[in-house]
Amino acid sequence: MEDIKKVWQGAAGVVIDQGKILMVKSKASGKWSIPSGEIEMGESPQQACVREVWEETGFRIEVKQQLHTKHVQIGNYEVTSHYFLCDVISGDICFRDPDNEIDEITWKTEAELKELLHDYPEDQEHLVAFMNRAAAIQ
Repeated sequence: MEDIKKVWQGAAGVVIDQGKILMVKSKASGKWSIPSGEIEMGESPQQACVREVWEETGFRIEVKQQLHTKHVQIGNYEVTSHYFLCDVISGDICFRDPDNEIDEITWKTEAELKELLHDYPEDQEHLVAFMNRAAAIQ
C-alpha cells in the first residue's frame, strides 16, 4: 500500500523591532522558531500569520510584505509555509497559546539568533537575511 501524501499549509511572522527578532521556544523540542502555525479553514496566509503571532506571543501585528515561501517534504507531509515581515501594533509578551506548545517568548539579536538551536535550521540563514533587509529599510 502506498503512503498517502498529506498537505500542510502554514504561515510564519518575521517580527523585527529595534534590531531584534521575535522568537518562540517549543516545549516539545526545546528549540526556537519564529511564531508560526497552520492556516485554518477560511483563512488567508496573512490572516493565519496575524492569528498565530497573537496566540503564541501576545502581540498584535500588521503584515507588511511577503518575504518567502518554503516548500519542503516532512515525512508524508508536503509542507508549504508563507513567511511575512510584520510590525508590532500593540501588546506585550503574553502566553495565549491554545495548544500549550510555547515554553518561552523573547526578542533575539542577530548574534543570538545565530547561536540558537532552531526547530527549522534551514530557516536560520533566511531569518538573518530578513533582519538585515529590515534594518536597511528602517
